[in-house]
Amino acid sequence: MKAMPAARGPISEWLFESFARGPGAAVGSPPELAAVGDPLADDDLQLALYCCYELHYGGLPGIDDRLEWDPGVLAARAALETVFEHALLGAVGPPGDAPDARDMDLALRAIAEADEGPSLSRFLQRRATAEQAVEFLVHRSAYQLKEADPHSWALPRLHGAPKAALVEIQADEYGGGRAERIHATLFARSMDAFGLDSTPNAYLDVIPGATLATVNLMSLLGLHRRWRGAIVGHLALFEMTSSIPNRRYGDGLRRLGYDGAATDFFDEHVEADAVHENIAAVDLAGGLARQQPQLAADVIWGARALAELDGRWAAAVMSAWERDESSLLPPRAAAAPVAA
Repeated sequence: MKAMPAARGPISEWLFESFARGPGAAVGSPPELAAVGDPLADDDLQLALYCCYELHYGGLPGIDDRLEWDPGVLAARAALETVFEHALLGAVGPPGDAPDARDMDLALRAIAEADEGPSLSRFLQRRATAEQAVEFLVHRSAYQLKEADPHSWALPRLHGAPKAALVEIQADEYGGGRAERIHATLFARSMDAFGLDSTPNAYLDVIPGATLATVNLMSLLGLHRRWRGAIVGHLALFEMTSSIPNRRYGDGLRRLGYDGAATDFFDEHVEADAVHENIAAVDLAGGLARQQPQLAADVIWGARALAELDGRWAAAVMSAWERDESSLLPPRAAAAPVAA
């Protein structure tokens, strides 16, 4: 991303103007939050929250790095998070009864098997056009170019066996010590093979709020210690349900005539996530529930929140494609760089 994205409404416009004023400026409360119809998909709110979180990752072009911990910006982020979290609790329900730690694997599998939404991976495998495959990569770039980073926020919040299990999973995500095998790097190469710009956030202007919400969920859970159980549940279900879809994605790209660098990312996940599945369900999620039983309900809630938002995202993408429309937002004029 070479410049700040274009604002999508009063919330992101207000936030970007606040960013431009630099550290120490009075920020106040974001406008019109009460008017947001669907916080889980709202383009304006989700872009603003994504940009707040991006200060904790790669930063934003032209924005002072000190804003990461600026009290005013943090207060604004908290206001956005409150709306987002309230909507999540409304859609998923609050954390409920916790399964016995010995049954955590079965409880997570039940969530995975309850998914009755449209299968985006089957569509990519059998029917998607090359243009739709490109759109899919653009959607996924919001997370995959920072893959594993949101879950790594949990590392200092865990200890003992669950921490060891998380480290084992994350080590593979970061290439096992080989920079060229870092999963985010493999995804960048997939984008390159399609002639896409693999610079992080290069397509932020066209990625809709429903997609950004799936990434913001990870950042919300990872950055708040009180949700450490939920980020563990999110990762566990993520690892348990990705091997088969990634096989389909890879097969779909090969059907379209792409292979090698274009499919390496997906092929890598077929093997890696199959290995991670048991570690994530039994050693990480189950291990945390055994160690801290009070977090077991949060573990399940994090998995359910992942299923909810990913289901909404897939349904939105499939609905657009079934209408022979783009699943991305219309291109916007690039915003000018903001002076630091």
